[in-house]
Amino acid sequence: MKVSKKVVGVEYAIRDIVLAARKVEQTGMKVDYLNIGDPVQFGFQPPDNVKQALIDAIKNGENYYSSSEGLLELREEIAKKENAKGLSITADDILITNGVSEGLDMVISSIVEEGDEVLLPGPYYPPYASYVRLHGGIPVEFAVDLNNSTPDFDDIKSKITSKTVAVCLISPNNPTGVVFNENALKKLVDISNEHNLYIICDEIYDQIIFDDKFVGIGKVASDSPIIILNGFSKVHLMSGWRIGYIAFNQSPQLEALREHLPKLARVRIATSLPVQHAALESLRGSQNYISDFVSEMKKHRDLVVKRLNEMPGLSCSTPKGAFYAFPKIEDNRFGNDKEFVTKLLESKGVLTVHGSGFGEQYGSGHFRLVYLANLDILNSAMNKIEEFVTQ
Repeated sequence: MKVSKKVVGVEYAIRDIVLAARKVEQTGMKVDYLNIGDPVQFGFQPPDNVKQALIDAIKNGENYYSSSEGLLELREEIAKKENAKGLSITADDILITNGVSEGLDMVISSIVEEGDEVLLPGPYYPPYASYVRLHGGIPVEFAVDLNNSTPDFDDIKSKITSKTVAVCLISPNNPTGVVFNENALKKLVDISNEHNLYIICDEIYDQIIFDDKFVGIGKVASDSPIIILNGFSKVHLMSGWRIGYIAFNQSPQLEALREHLPKLARVRIATSLPVQHAALESLRGSQNYISDFVSEMKKHRDLVVKRLNEMPGLSCSTPKGAFYAFPKIEDNRFGNDKEFVTKLLESKGVLTVHGSGFGEQYGSGHFRLVYLANLDILNSAMNKIEEFVTQ
């Protein structure tokens, strides 16, 4: 039977590599899974009050379809959060989604026509390119200096064409941990405005920041056509509950999108109402669990970066946020990055993700490592990687 050409090209390196790990496990070797950025799988749980809010919603009969745009009280609370970061929006500017991925799909499908181009920071989170291709567009990578956390503005300008419709930002970034500062965000907004581009900004790691205060794009937004994607999977430790949101800046240029994109929300009916109540509690309740989580992640980051930079043939910039390291493979005796990751898995049982899975142009020659595992496991994994690169 026929399969759509659009779906054949869809890839997700982070999960695709798991098939190879399962084969290794079948040989009896234990595998350290450092491939997926899911805090809950590594023992971090949402606090009891958030869990109880979900249970209470179910017990109280909140088991029906919510409005397609989402629970009003939740949207009001999200608006407060985004306004604290610099926007000036209301609940009417928020659309609740089944995770950031659904929100991204809705946005891309609403702005991309066949042959349109979308600029992505290189390296990028794989679904960005996948959704652009799925909807007939062409992903175009622009360079980012991983050491200085700065986009290459000249590279961005050189890649804008008559077919470019949007620029995407992911800050803090997956897979690199890069966090754009206020000056960089302002320049990106200015360039986008000059060329009449949508600005799609993914801020799902906005509170997982280690060294400097996070600056959201809302602070420099003015009335630019900015669409923010965010959710509860990472900061709020609710990955399996699948809840996120789209926030529209107050921009005249977004009027058509604000009219038509919600049709997609109505087509898919709604997001889980009990989960929306839990998300509301996660915003209203104590935030101490978040600061505790971030403090722990900083310890993990410091360990991993130190160890990697001590290993021959590897170098690693210091992530400013999120929970990923993106080491560069300096020694070509291991082959390309995919061969490096495969050999490391098969010989030492450490599962990482090849950098080219995050974009061939700027991801190649690297690998991504998640440092959510406890310090003992991370130390053990670092020992195994060191043994591998020195053998």
